[in-house]
Amino acid sequence: MKKLFLVALAFIGFATVNAQDISDNAIGLRLGDSDGFGAQISYQRALGDNNRLEVDLGITNGNNYDGFKLAGIYQWVWVLDGDFNWYAGVGGGVGSISFDNVPPGFDDSETFFFAAGNIGIEYNFDIPLQLSLDARPEFGFGDFNDDLDFDIALGIRYRF
Repeated sequence: MKKLFLVALAFIGFATVNAQDISDNAIGLRLGDSDGFGAQISYQRALGDNNRLEVDLGITNGNNYDGFKLAGIYQWVWVLDGDFNWYAGVGGGVGSISFDNVPPGFDDSETFFFAAGNIGIEYNFDIPLQLSLDARPEFGFGDFNDDLDFDIALGIRYRF
């Protein structure tokens, strides 16, 4: 009986998932905070009917530092309603930060790696514009970024 119930539940789940055509490409900005370095250049590339790769490059500078952060996220996309989609993904990346005014004998730069998850919602307008809101928890490896960071961002992309 349990097996029949699980098979029926799986069948209903697969039957309710709607295949869709996501954009082949989208490029724009991902505006966030935390250790995402504020604004990021964001590019999405479709890999299938309901999955894609997102690559983000964040660049930062301040009074005493400058750096970059490159993230790659594999995402699965599902239709919510009409032009609303939701997505989830996993990935990671690498970053580097360089500090100014460091005393002699101390290392002035740090390279770090991170693993990331991603969950969000997006709306595709009739014109080639996409707006998204997502959350990206990141677990860092390195002296500069060695904890859990929670990045929330608004994405604005041109679809083509």
